[in-house]
Amino acid sequence: SRSLMLKKYYYQFFLLTLAFILFYNDDYKTIIVGIAIFFVGMLFMEDGFKLFNSGLLEKVLQVSTSTIPKAVGTGVIATAITQSSSLISIIIISFLSAELITLSGAVGVIFGSNVGSTTTAWIISSLGVKVDIATYAMPLIVFGVALKFSSNKNYQGIGKIVLGLGFVLLGIDYMKDGFEGLGGKFDFSKFAVEGYLGVLIYVSLGVAITIIMHSSAAVMALIITALATNQIIYINAVELVIGANIGTTITAILGSIASNANGKRVALSHFIFNVATAVVAVIFLHQLSDFVIFLASKIGIADNNYGMKLALFHTVFNILGVILISPFTNQFVKYLETLFIEVNIYALKPLYLDNVVINVPNAAIESIRKETIHLYDSAVEAISHSMFLHRHDFIKSTNIANAVKNSDMSIDTDINEFYANKIKSLYGEIIHYATLSQENMKEDDQDRVYNLKLASRDIVEAMKNMRDLQKNISYYSKSRNTYIQEEYNNLRVYIAKTIDTIEKLKEHDDDLDVISSIELLKESIKILDDIKNSRIDALIRENKIDSKMATSLINDSAFAYDVTQKLIQVATILWIKDKDIRVLGVQK
Repeated sequence: SRSLMLKKYYYQFFLLTLAFILFYNDDYKTIIVGIAIFFVGMLFMEDGFKLFNSGLLEKVLQVSTSTIPKAVGTGVIATAITQSSSLISIIIISFLSAELITLSGAVGVIFGSNVGSTTTAWIISSLGVKVDIATYAMPLIVFGVALKFSSNKNYQGIGKIVLGLGFVLLGIDYMKDGFEGLGGKFDFSKFAVEGYLGVLIYVSLGVAITIIMHSSAAVMALIITALATNQIIYINAVELVIGANIGTTITAILGSIASNANGKRVALSHFIFNVATAVVAVIFLHQLSDFVIFLASKIGIADNNYGMKLALFHTVFNILGVILISPFTNQFVKYLETLFIEVNIYALKPLYLDNVVINVPNAAIESIRKETIHLYDSAVEAISHSMFLHRHDFIKSTNIANAVKNSDMSIDTDINEFYANKIKSLYGEIIHYATLSQENMKEDDQDRVYNLKLASRDIVEAMKNMRDLQKNISYYSKSRNTYIQEEYNNLRVYIAKTIDTIEKLKEHDDDLDVISSIELLKESIKILDDIKNSRIDALIRENKIDSKMATSLINDSAFAYDVTQKLIQVATILWIKDKDIRVLGVQK
């Protein structure tokens, strides 16, 4: 609570400082307004890409991260197109949380994203500081607003991207005007500091500004416009850029504090990569700077175009980082996997429901599916114990009937308590999370989430039926009447067989194999159900069981049959990937 109070006062202090600067000097005001408009533009562009890509970006990222070079290339292209490394980071962390990609794939994308984010500097230096804003920014804003009001979601997305780009250019123009206004009154270039002291001062300043502004793109815009208006010298601008590269990772680390272990690992990998690259860049600053000047002359950048030289430096030093660190990615990932290992005291805390994921449909669905499997596995453990069986006793056993006959009747699991203390809360979290995730989804995706909610409900219903069964299984399995004992053993056998068959079909990749295994299971259970009715009649007629036993057996057979049906329904929803085959299985 103390840290929250400090945060609140820091923020109030920041607002007061901002108000003072805005009223103190018109040129400062123009620069700050430029930064604010630039931010608005970046937010619109990010929202636009979320709307426009309709899951395409997620699909591309999911399939393009199998090798390190592919992951790096994907990170470069995705960030260059979206102009938002934070959007890419969010999707990558969410995919990692849902186990859709590996940690090495995620780290590769982050490395590539660093290079992709340098395209912002190219856009600002080539367009922003030269272009007549009235000719480009104004029409972009007008068309952006017009498209934003379309009923078509793709047009709305394009509208937000166009509107965002218009605001970005407008923001740069305001920053440029502000710096030009300051030029006559106050010359920042007088504060140029040479040598390693200058490097340390300007790198630290770059870090600080980026942490305050929470956007490396906005800092790049600020540095390039200050450089274009001769407010700072080129070498100090280079040092600020190196600092901004470190600062942006600290923002990511602060954002990952509330995330799960994988979110923290990705943020740390970003930090280590950027700091290592920055250290190399500082050590070889003058050699790198000379190489960039040489390269600029070869690709047609004018001698006095320091903005584009800075963009080139930003790209070269990030590519250098990728070249230096990529070969060690596997060792790096192994190290990251040893960090942030979560010891889960309460077995049924959500493992996959990360709020970062909730607005990314593909990843949200996979997170809900994985969490429902987590719920299923926990429920199956409790169901097995309530039948006085350990899962390892009967799963993959060649003789389940024998495993049931020789079961350990001393297993003490109160299924009622297990449901109330563990299953119920996890079920509630899945339903809550799933309902929130549906708000941003298309109809097909909403249907898939609805089915996953049904699967969670069926798992809970199966457990409730086992609550009713447990008492009589315990009572009659110890009975001196061998007939009733055998009948209750049979009920346990066919629930155990259902669980065992579902465990086997989890390993199948072919949906048709899965559905045929499920259909065979349904038939075998149906036969058991038919036999049960005629056999109970025979036992009563032959006076082998009394009426009280018969009533309990009839009721409990119905409960057991219902448990198996619910578990089969859950298996169909969770482990059949093809929508049409799944729908067929659920309907049957």
